[in-house]
Amino acid sequence: MANKRDILLKRFFSNLKGDKAIWAIAALLAVFSFIPVYSASSNLAYLYGDGGTFGYLTTHFTYLFTGFVLIYVFHRVPYHYFKGISLIMIPVVIALLLYTLAQGTTIDGANASRWITIPIIKKTFQTSSLASVVLMIYVARYLSKIQGKKITFKESIIPLWGPVAVILILILPANFSTTAIIFLMVMTLVFLGGYPLKYIGIIIGAGLVFLTLFGLSAKAFPGLFPNRVDTWISRVENFTNDEDTEADYQIEKAKIAIARGGLAGAGIGKSIQRNFLPQSSSDFIYAIIVEEMGLIGAFGVMLAYLFILFRLVIISTKAPTVFGKLLVIAVGLPIIFQALINMAVAVELFPVTGQTLPLISSGGSSIWMTCLALGIVQGVAAKREEIKNKESELSSIEEDNDNPLEILSEAI
Repeated sequence: MANKRDILLKRFFSNLKGDKAIWAIAALLAVFSFIPVYSASSNLAYLYGDGGTFGYLTTHFTYLFTGFVLIYVFHRVPYHYFKGISLIMIPVVIALLLYTLAQGTTIDGANASRWITIPIIKKTFQTSSLASVVLMIYVARYLSKIQGKKITFKESIIPLWGPVAVILILILPANFSTTAIIFLMVMTLVFLGGYPLKYIGIIIGAGLVFLTLFGLSAKAFPGLFPNRVDTWISRVENFTNDEDTEADYQIEKAKIAIARGGLAGAGIGKSIQRNFLPQSSSDFIYAIIVEEMGLIGAFGVMLAYLFILFRLVIISTKAPTVFGKLLVIAVGLPIIFQALINMAVAVELFPVTGQTLPLISSGGSSIWMTCLALGIVQGVAAKREEIKNKESELSSIEEDNDNPLEILSEAI
């Protein structure tokens, strides 16, 4: 029985291609996530019921399990296929974003139409998360096509900036923070992809002008846009003053949780601020981690994401094609950036954004899209591994053929 189990385990791990370190750190973060989610969701279970704490853990496990299935499935897909997939998916995500704006679901009293309900499983899904991944892949595809070519700004407006503009405009009214992050990630990607700096400056200027006009229009005509516009404008304004607001309340509770954590933490399951901190299992889960595990837990989580960044750089550097290099940056860098923003919000280095902590916070959309991105990264790493193995086989064959005794024996 033990031998059969060992054989199955060996077969299972032999099918896991790509970077072993990323597999390991992703699994560790997923297993670790049950501790803060369990602690933070106990208060939610008390307030809302919904199957008790075990119900929240079961839901979280389901999201993580399906997420790792996504990693496995997508890491087996040859990464060059995503060039064509991104072309097909751009109109699909635009249609989904339009549908979300028209029929989006309100969650926990939020005025933003960010989510749609998946009919079969009756779960909500944030379409902007999918749009972000698809758009980044599309931009990577375009940049890989123009490598070594001299292009004009006019030539790139429709094929590159057209889809970027449409998707960002559709996300902006309901989710400014996600729009800003996607825009910043696109700018980073085009910079690393060799797009001319003067053209990048034009796009940044145009984006700031559009954002200013949008904000002024929202102020002048409050009924024209969703109430969420006022929310994200006030969050930025409140970040720079001392007025008492809901965002200030959240940050205040998060700071109390962090201060209570100290060096070693109050102990797992002994958080007090989970009873007062809204979104303690998602947006502010980092504060709960620090409260219960102290600076040791805080730096441990931060180092885990920085280690993923380190592996992403290595995978991108060793990728066999330009598209592979850009693809790893396109889908991998937003994971790290989102994690850093979540941690920065908890310590009041950044206004409240509503960004979750990848692979740790509860929530299906975030987990699924993070796992989708990691699957694509692992696909690039797997291809490099495959090429390396073939090169080793060829070199060993050449060595055998260069052996005089081997040649003589074959002739005899």
